[in-house]
Amino acid sequence: MKAILKAKPVPGAVFSEVADPKPRHGELLIKVHRASICGSDLALYNWNSWAPGRVKTPLMFGHEFCGTVLSCGPGAYGFKAGDFVSVESHIYCDRCLQCRLGQRHVCENMKLIGVDAPGGFGEFAVIPARVAWRHKTGSLRDLGSLFEPFGNAVYSVSVEDVRDQIVLIQGAGPQGLFAVAVAKALGARRVVVVEGSKFRGALAEKMGADAVVKPDGARTLSKALKAAKRPGGYDAVLELSGNAEAAAMSLKAARAGGRVTAFGLPGRPVEIDWAQDLIFKGLRVYGIIGRRIWETWEQADALLESGAVDLRPVVTHVLPMKDFKEGFRLMMSPEKNCGKVVLVP
Repeated sequence: MKAILKAKPVPGAVFSEVADPKPRHGELLIKVHRASICGSDLALYNWNSWAPGRVKTPLMFGHEFCGTVLSCGPGAYGFKAGDFVSVESHIYCDRCLQCRLGQRHVCENMKLIGVDAPGGFGEFAVIPARVAWRHKTGSLRDLGSLFEPFGNAVYSVSVEDVRDQIVLIQGAGPQGLFAVAVAKALGARRVVVVEGSKFRGALAEKMGADAVVKPDGARTLSKALKAAKRPGGYDAVLELSGNAEAAAMSLKAARAGGRVTAFGLPGRPVEIDWAQDLIFKGLRVYGIIGRRIWETWEQADALLESGAVDLRPVVTHVLPMKDFKEGFRLMMSPEKNCGKVVLVP
């Protein structure tokens, strides 16, 4: 088959032939229908940040994908050929303390598809059956690769109730755009987004944002607080940008007694005023990794199947998989003139 391969421990990737995968015990062989590029794929593609210390080449990467089950290995119970599935990228052990407590998303033996195991940037893929989400209908086939990243946004927003709340979202990348729609669908009164890209700011408004604030150095906080249209700050602040300054600002933008959701990964340590901005304000801070398995998937499926959230405006580019380099170029362009980039085998 043809696949995007991280062939060597150097920047870049190749589109080449690799052996067709075969399912082993407890695994499914799927024909990939759609795969999308995640921001975390950039470290692997550019061979920087965390990738050199973790990834072993050669590797078919990519962890956001969906497809049709072609065959089931021995012990892959609950699935059959023809099932359409999206993939949970976290391979949990189901044996550790966290898994036994229903916290599979922080399994202590976690392996990641497309990082520690072969991914979905190819014509076919093999996955453990326990990380496959079977769709009830075919209505979301072309959005199936988005379930994994959409789940991040659903978890980030819904970790606490946002009904009638004033919400600030830092960053209008795909996760931030998803979060706008989720917050509005779950009843948020007002949603404000901080985003520097004009293109993505417009997308945020299309997804339901009531206001978009362009970062302006030291004035960003005051502009964001003004946009809340209520004294005291925001009920909920979602940090989805991964910007260190935005992360520190999130605590200041939240009202006393409010909450902050931390999902973006800053490239350097973040300095905060522990006493003034956290303790004395009585804030609740939630670290978000992945999605609750399978609770968040149930929520995500309900939001999309019901039509409460439409992800289609976020998908700005659909490319043949062989043109993956253009997809990565779009993702890395300084102008950020793209939303989600989806690849088709």
